[in-house]
Parts: sequence; C-alpha cells; structure tokens
Amino acid sequence: MWNRRNGRTSVAAGVASGQKPRVLIVIQNLPLRIDRRVRTECAALVRAGYDVSVICPKETDGEADRHVADGVHVYSYAAPPESSGLISYFREFALCWLQTARLSIKVNRERGFDVLQACNPPDTYWLLGALWKLRGRRYVFDQHDLCPEVYEARFGKRGVLHRALLFLEAMTYRVADRVISPNPAYRDIALERGGVPAGRTAVVMSTPDADRMRRREPHPELRDGREHLVCYVGIMGPQDGVDGLLATIDHYVHDLGREDTRFALLGFGDSLEDLKADATARGLDAWVTFTGKVDHDELGRWLSTADLGVTPDPQNEFNHRSTMNKTLEYMAHEIPVVATDLRETRRCAGDAAVYVSGDDPAQSAQAIADLLDDPQRRTEMGRIGRSRIENELAWSIQARAYVGVFDGLLGRRRRAGAPRSDETQRSDLAERVAP
Repeated sequence: MWNRRNGRTSVAAGVASGQKPRVLIVIQNLPLRIDRRVRTECAALVRAGYDVSVICPKETDGEADRHVADGVHVYSYAAPPESSGLISYFREFALCWLQTARLSIKVNRERGFDVLQACNPPDTYWLLGALWKLRGRRYVFDQHDLCPEVYEARFGKRGVLHRALLFLEAMTYRVADRVISPNPAYRDIALERGGVPAGRTAVVMSTPDADRMRRREPHPELRDGREHLVCYVGIMGPQDGVDGLLATIDHYVHDLGREDTRFALLGFGDSLEDLKADATARGLDAWVTFTGKVDHDELGRWLSTADLGVTPDPQNEFNHRSTMNKTLEYMAHEIPVVATDLRETRRCAGDAAVYVSGDDPAQSAQAIADLLDDPQRRTEMGRIGRSRIENELAWSIQARAYVGVFDGLLGRRRRAGAPRSDETQRSDLAERVAP
C-alpha cells in the first residue's frame, strides 16, 4: 500500500483491492470494557465488516498486553497512577501518549490500520494522527468531552491552561479528516469554534444498545433491607455534582426523616475519597453506598433493581451542552430520573425526568421523595424513557451514522438501509430527539 512515488499510502485503493478495512481506536481515560461508547462503536464496525484494534489502559495489573474481546484486538498498557496535581497530570498524559505511539507502531506492524480514531480526553493525540497521516492513514476525532469547558467547570476559571486546552482542541480539529460529535451542541462547537466544514462532521450519540441494556430480573438484596433504591452512575470529580447529591441525601434523610431508601453511587473519580469522607461526616453511611468502578453486568444488576436515577450535574455551559450517559442508561432500564434542568438533558429525556435547579438540596430531596411515593408515575416515566431509547434515540440509528463516517473515508459503498447522506442523517436525528 506504500506508494514510493509520492510517499503516501493509498488507503482507498488498498481497501478496494479486497483487503478488509482496518480501524485502530485509541482511548486513554478508560479501559475498553468500561467505555460503553467505544465498546458499542467497535461492535458496529465489526458487524459492518471492519477489522478493529484498540489501544487503551489496562483494567487490572494482570491483564494481558494483548487479547481479543468480542472480535476486537485489544492492545493495553499499564495505566499510570491516578493524578492529583498539575505536574502529575502532565506526566500521565506524556506516559500514555508514548505508550500509545509505541503500540500504534506495533499494531501497524502486526495487523495494519487504514484509519486511526482517537477519543478524548485528552486532546493530545492530534500529533499522533498527524504523524500517521504522513503515512497515508486517515484520522478521525471522536469527541467525548469539551476539554476547555471541563477545565472551566472544574476550576471555575480560565487563564493560561484554558488557552492551552483551546490550542490543543484547535489542532485536533485541524488535523482530523472527520470529527464525530456526541450531540448537535458539540457539533456546533466544532463548526463554530473549530471552523470544521460541515461535510467533515457527524453526530453519533452515546445512546445505549436497547437490546443489551434493558431492565432484567431485580436483585432485592441490593436494597439492603430498605424499601427503595436510588442510583447515581458516573464519574466523581469536582465538576460532577456528587457533593450536591450528598447534600440532597442529607436533607432527605435528616430533614425529611426518610430512612426508607438506599442510595448507591456507582463510579469512580478523583473526588471519590473526599466524597466518602463527606458522607461519613454527614452521618449518611447507613444510607449511602459507594461501589467504585462497575462493569456492564454489575451496572445492569443495580439499574434493574433501582426505583429512581439521579443526574445532579450542576448548571454550567459545559453541562448544558453535554449528553449525560447516565441519564440514557437510566432510561434504558425504565428508571425515572430526577435531573438538573440542563438543555441537553431535557432534550434527551423529555418527560422521563423531573427537573430541578440543582442548587437547592431541599428541592431535589423533595422531588426524590415525591417520585418514590408515586409508583404509578414512576412506571409511566420509565415507559416513556424506554420508548425514547428504543425509537427516537435508538443506537441502530447512531451505528449507521458512525459506520458511515468510515465508509465515506474509505470509499466503501453504503450497505442497504444506510442513511441517504450524512447531512440527511443529522437532520433526521435532530428532528427525532427534539422534545
């Protein structure tokens, strides 16, 4: 495939010659098994006839350097220790980047790839994409987060580091042959701030696969002897609102006098230990359980048992633009939601959620209590949420749009039932998910 005359690889020519198209996906912040979005993307590519490799951090120290999972060839490296300061963050990014670069060379030697897809955070893999583009590979940026907005939401300021993040984002947009956004609001950032031509963008929402993620048999033991179970699922950082959730639970238990509910907080993050200490200081250990990191099966056990899900992310521009995966996962499991009133959350959840300001623990606690006391309303809200996951937000729609990005890059003919065009798909999707 290497063309010595012009120094570039003719990817489309190689694929057209009968070789199976190959995609290499890079993720840094999660192991593949834990990253639902990337896992479902990989499954869509495999079903569409692509050979897929993934580079990611190891989930456990004993994980093999290379293994196959669901038809995907996984190349993993030992994750650096969790970061707690600026210097350690830079060290983590550098180590992961170098490990990823090393393994990309190994993948190229052992399996080859035609397209490199990098998922953020962080926005540091544009340089790796640029280097592989010199060898004729295509580069796709799958944007999971708005890193400048995350920084501002986390630290409440801008400054030099904010400008550095804007630079990294701008370079990522510039190098990428295609930009995949998880919702129309993120796509607007790519178009407006990034100057990416509309024809190089696509919207692929992180919606659950309705066939895999659904309510199953409950596990009553998870209620720990209490009448109700309320779940939070997600990252636990300073910007995620879990501290506000603990204040809500405090009001629910100690001010409303409700001792009938177990609150399970599923996930991890650099605020986890501080949150545990806060729960203890508030006298909530009898009602609050921190599970730590959970896999797909364990998540399903909790959400198949839960009566209600909470999305406490505070109101800021980043959260207004972001689709909360946890909200969609609650909906897939027919769980009603109490959520901060955010534009994107309201657009996705519609009547499957009750909306609160997010800055008043008493209001949020009362909303939780009112829903728990109204099983008929909970059932109806759960039905609405599940219906949206199966229809308006169906992963099958997103999967066709996602695979279409790679088909277009590599000059593959679209299969029967594929969208008419990227632009038509985005227009139809925007109409389907409008509340």
